[in-house]
Amino acid sequence: MSNSTPSGSTPNTEDDELTLPRASINKMIKELVPHVRIANEARELVLNCCTEFIHLLSSEANDICNQLHKKTISAQHIFSALERLGFSDYRVEAEAVLRDCRAVAAKRRRQSTRLENLGIPEEELLRQQQELFAKARQEQAYADQQEWEKLQASAQQAQALPTTDDQDDYS
Repeated sequence: MSNSTPSGSTPNTEDDELTLPRASINKMIKELVPHVRIANEARELVLNCCTEFIHLLSSEANDICNQLHKKTISAQHIFSALERLGFSDYRVEAEAVLRDCRAVAAKRRRQSTRLENLGIPEEELLRQQQELFAKARQEQAYADQQEWEKLQASAQQAQALPTTDDQDDYS
């Protein structure tokens, strides 16, 4: 039986969609053992093992979650799954990763708005904004006044000019 589809494209099975990015796995391998060459088959095996571990851990955490009548898997469910599956040695490292993730998330939330980045209370920013609006209104009123005065001056000048008679004597 052939694995090709009628259109000639590769089949998109559920397992293909549920794997880790190869580039990420390759990067981790390179960081962990930088001076060792790893065969492509070995890289594929590591990828499959990682994927299977995640499937196993998430399934166990889901079972724990369901037993507790919860709808969302929490970090505590993952820790319990690690214990049940015999990976309790990983708990300390997993807790450290969780703390790091929470710290990064908290930092992102603190940096999420420009107001918070300024370090100026919102009331002060509102006061400054109102001052800027008042200053802009004053400047506009002054510009309008200057324009009005120019128009008045040119109107007065136009009235002050002597009228010329069309019947001037040029002799």
